[in-house]
Amino acid sequence: MTEDTSEHDMTLGSGIAAFESKQFSRAVGLLGPLAAAGEPQAQYRIAIMAQNGLGMTRNPALAYRAMQAAAVAGLGLAQHGLGYMYLTGECTAQDPARAAKCFRLAADQGLAGAQAALAELYEEGRGVPQDSTEAARWRSLAGLD
Repeated sequence: MTEDTSEHDMTLGSGIAAFESKQFSRAVGLLGPLAAAGEPQAQYRIAIMAQNGLGMTRNPALAYRAMQAAAVAGLGLAQHGLGYMYLTGECTAQDPARAAKCFRLAADQGLAGAQAALAELYEEGRGVPQDSTEAARWRSLAGLD
């Protein structure tokens, strides 16, 4: 492990710990530069803080950009979070079809919350064709039966 990698990992770990212990101003200070440099774990947490005004002024545009970047990088939690943004129209335009695609990416990684959301979308026919069989399959995968 190089010195730069070690410093990156320590800063990321400290930033995540600050986020989890609700020290949001500290988390923003530690994670902000990492998020700007493309670190998905940092981007995801910056997105949550920007979305909710935690440790910074609420910033929907930053929340969307950071969540999208982390989702594109393959972070399941961010794919789920981006799906929620599209589903509710929070921080971006409401788009149930895009929400379903994001939830599907996260669900395929085994995230039960995304599987449950996808089940609901199939049950209601929102963003996907209504399909009770597919809804039941995703509910089962989410452990909801």
